[in-house]
Amino acid sequence: MSVSILVGSQWGDEGKGKIVDLLSKDFNIVARYQGGANAGHTVEIEDKKYVLHLIPSGILRDDVTCVIGNGVVIDPAALLSEIDFLKQHNINVDGRLFISHNAHLIMPYHKLLDSISVSGKQKIGTTGRGIGPCYIDKYARKGIKIIDLLNKKVLERKIRE
Repeated sequence: MSVSILVGSQWGDEGKGKIVDLLSKDFNIVARYQGGANAGHTVEIEDKKYVLHLIPSGILRDDVTCVIGNGVVIDPAALLSEIDFLKQHNINVDGRLFISHNAHLIMPYHKLLDSISVSGKQKIGTTGRGIGPCYIDKYARKGIKIIDLLNKKVLERKIRE
């Protein structure tokens, strides 16, 4: 059994989403392992445009299973919006989209921290979507993970911290 991997070599804007879409016709699984809901990518199929930010572009093919791995930081509102967008375009995600329980969630305070860093004297040029601050929490091992939503006590403790 062989495995093919496509890895971006620098930033997120080298066209990975479009390349993955072209290659995904020959694969069963497409997984995203890092990043967040940044600029995203646009895939055109026939006369339709699909703009995706979190969900791998393999989702546009009926027979492909997509995985969002634990290295991805997830903005819940962006994820739900993207799922709704796909459903409106008759693309079924049920049983085809899997998300790691260990993926960290971008919370509203991450976006606030990001906006502060964007407006300070030393602007670092972020998108203001909270991705960097969420990664800081992830690496500090204090961020909120998807699995924490299933345990009220753990979630309360982490929010208080």
